[in-house]
Amino acid sequence: MHITPFGVEIWMNEWETKCDLNLAETCVHSLTVAELFEVVGKNSDDLSDILSMHMTYGPIKGSDRLRRAIAALYDRQSPDNVVVTHGTIGANMLVHKALVSAGDKVVSIMPTYQQHDAIPASLGADVHHFYLREEDGFLPDLDHLRHLVGTDTKLIALTNPNNPTGALIDQPMLEQIAKIARAADAWILCDEVYRGIDQTGDGTTASIADIYEKGIGTAGMSKAFSLAGLRLGWVVAPPEMIEAVMIHRDYDTISVGQIDDYLAMVALEHHDKVLARSKDITRGNLATLEAWMNDQPLLSWIKPRSGTTTLLKYDLPMSSRDFCVGLLQETGVMLTPGEVFGMGGYVRIGFGNPESAFSDGLGRLSDFLNRQT
Repeated sequence: MHITPFGVEIWMNEWETKCDLNLAETCVHSLTVAELFEVVGKNSDDLSDILSMHMTYGPIKGSDRLRRAIAALYDRQSPDNVVVTHGTIGANMLVHKALVSAGDKVVSIMPTYQQHDAIPASLGADVHHFYLREEDGFLPDLDHLRHLVGTDTKLIALTNPNNPTGALIDQPMLEQIAKIARAADAWILCDEVYRGIDQTGDGTTASIADIYEKGIGTAGMSKAFSLAGLRLGWVVAPPEMIEAVMIHRDYDTISVGQIDDYLAMVALEHHDKVLARSKDITRGNLATLEAWMNDQPLLSWIKPRSGTTTLLKYDLPMSSRDFCVGLLQETGVMLTPGEVFGMGGYVRIGFGNPESAFSDGLGRLSDFLNRQT
């Protein structure tokens, strides 16, 4: 099976071990196990649950306790609507494989996490793109979406909050998208891995799984929950879709590790405390970034409403890759070139780092920009 090389992962693999400050990072600053236990009010005595575990495959769909904790993140879901996967990346792959066949029409948001474009294309689907535009605040043009989606559409693929822009489709707009999908009897897959760290309110917008009867939500422990090392995610969907996903999952996952399952359960049973930490980091850093952007004549942006990343548009005669390579080699700061998202003239910056590292990185980026004038 041919598949397009994964641009952002190739970039990260090439450079992330060669930088001093990784502002291309998309996860909120990672937790140690000790820090996780401190945040949720446990201590090292609670690790004794791990010591007594037999290292079997464990519950195949994920432990009942973990699936209950995941279901509690949603308004209308039960554990029967949940299957645990090998990260959100595994969840997305399984949904596409379970749902999409050669010749199916898939409508994918762009820019996006490349899985939602490349995987259906590799399966022989007819992939149509609807592009987010800066003049629309990087939100979907619903008239254009209505034009693209018809009775021949099998799937609409979204990322919300969006990676790389940080744009947030709120509940009223999600309901409009659901209405468009419903008229076509299409599924919606919404990659919601950044859900829980909106910049306002309680930080958690609605899930497509709660809004639409054919809505599929995917998420995991990496971005908002700061536990990428667990490699644990999930699919939340109607029971018939969970059953279809399970058929494919038997071939490539079987089950997740029991230790991963346990630590994810510990975090999600106290998700409010873990997400409070993440919101403190992302909201504080975004305020710092906004103040810094006010003094950058070569840069412009659409301020993100959620997530951990945003796009910076630069006014310089160079490709985004040349910008990022030059920045890294001169200052040790790593960003992500917009080219890997099909967004030339932009770079992606992450704002989930510790405050001191983030501020240091912005200072070095200022020095680099000043040398370009």
